[in-house]
Amino acid sequence: MNKKILLIGGRSKAKALATSLLQSGYEVTAINASAQDCQKLAEISGLKVLAGDGTKPYILEDANAGAFAMAIALTSQDQDNLVCCQLCKKLFHVQKTVALVSDPAKRDFFHKMGIDSVVCAIATVADVIKQQALVDDIANVLPLGSGQVQITELRIPAASPAVGKKLLEINLPKDIIVGCLMRDNITMIPRGDTKILANDKVVIISTQEQQAPAIKELTGRC
Repeated sequence: MNKKILLIGGRSKAKALATSLLQSGYEVTAINASAQDCQKLAEISGLKVLAGDGTKPYILEDANAGAFAMAIALTSQDQDNLVCCQLCKKLFHVQKTVALVSDPAKRDFFHKMGIDSVVCAIATVADVIKQQALVDDIANVLPLGSGQVQITELRIPAASPAVGKKLLEINLPKDIIVGCLMRDNITMIPRGDTKILANDKVVIISTQEQQAPAIKELTGRC
């Protein structure tokens, strides 16, 4: 499985995303046009950093873009993110491209231009608000047959025995689902090899009987 990911542009976003991906076992390379940003990114252990403009084909060639399974464009300019992703897709045959956009109205256009995934912070916040309103309406409990399904958000304390472990290494009840994980303002869908870190927020889906043991395993609290 190709676990190489290319990040193009972005400073704080690239830094947080690179850190998270590296901790999850991915090989990450970052391209950034700012020398200052490159210095900051180079402080991250294991991250490969290349100075240059990711909208230029020769920079992508220097980064060996064709070797990556995914390219993520994080610059502050929507048009630059579109160009980066198109170059990666058409010239270097990167399997999956992800572009950050500031305007939700551009998402359909980006998809039509061949971008696989389009992420908009404004739209994401709006979705979170809608989801939270729904969760509030159902009081975090969904009826299912004769039992109940609990949707619970947990913050992982530094003292938790789960810190530093992969999800598959944590002795969670059999039917527990860890639906999502939030870290440094980034939301991800965790896998078995996702490592849990202090201050992560996780959303678990469980039956009423399984909720308490799941909370104990993830937080150390009874």
